[in-house]
Amino acid sequence: MRHGSRSGRAVLRAAVAVGAAAVVGLGFTSSASAVTPQTATATYDCGTWGGGSATLAATQSGTAATITLTSAVTTPVHVAQDSMDATLALAKNGSGTTVFTGARNPDLPAGSAVTIGPLTGTVAAGDSLDSYTGGTALSMTIFGVTVNCNATTAQSPGPFVF
Repeated sequence: MRHGSRSGRAVLRAAVAVGAAAVVGLGFTSSASAVTPQTATATYDCGTWGGGSATLAATQSGTAATITLTSAVTTPVHVAQDSMDATLALAKNGSGTTVFTGARNPDLPAGSAVTIGPLTGTVAAGDSLDSYTGGTALSMTIFGVTVNCNATTAQSPGPFVF
């Protein structure tokens, strides 16, 4: 009987170890956060540069978040990869803003839609970020020329919730 009880304890220890590993795995899974929706659209007015609908795509990993924006605005000249500085402000929880920045863009041939990002920013659990309509929402510097864009609509289908 004594031998049977040792093997029973070994099985119990193995079961506890497997259970602990599963709990740790769930802990790691839950810390990888998700943003909803993952994409949204909003309308931007960039003055003499034009305007129209833009698609914003968001990702999140913990408190780090990225936004990539593809705009209806087209570039009149070739813009080399990662040569455009951009700042995107999003309204945060109805007051204040969260800012995403970066110098990331794909190679943009003349006449192509402007794509910026991923721009990086910091978020907290529960942050709700929407198009900032209180002034300049998007600022892009290309060849030393700054282009400012105002968001003229809220995001559809709704704000990003982290």
